Amino acid sequence: MLTGFLGIDSIRVNVDCKDWKGAVKEGCELLLKKGYIESSYEEAIIKNHMTIGPYMVVAPQIMLAHARPEDGAKEISLSLITLKNAIVFGNETNDPEKLIITLATTNGQEHLKLLESLMELLSNEADVKNIMQAQTVSEVESIIKKYK
Repeated sequence: MLTGFLGIDSIRVNVDCKDWKGAVKEGCELLLKKGYIESSYEEAIIKNHMTIGPYMVVAPQIMLAHARPEDGAKEISLSLITLKNAIVFGNETNDPEKLIITLATTNGQEHLKLLESLMELLSNEADVKNIMQAQTVSEVESIIKKYK
């Protein structure tokens, strides 16, 4: 399932960002370029983080950036970036973050199988660690291929 959404053009490694907003922007940029989201989707993620807090930090070093479908999602899609240097997002328990996964969905039900596959990946500590340490997109892609 993940391989259908996380191809070579949806993954970047060792991205250099100054702050959490830059990390969100980098993750969204991959989806914007493909026409899967509108710029309003990125704006909604940032606004939600600023008003609600760092609830999108789902585990140590992992942020699952997302907004509501009506905020500008055009297709179910994913991007994955690893950060060169981990960044604080304001979550006392799980900061700093190194892995940013951006998820866009077009309705509340379609993405459930994708989320199931993604959670399977995120539950595998060894694979997550290997993704965070990957030096090339190909290394990440080979790990993702295990999650069909």
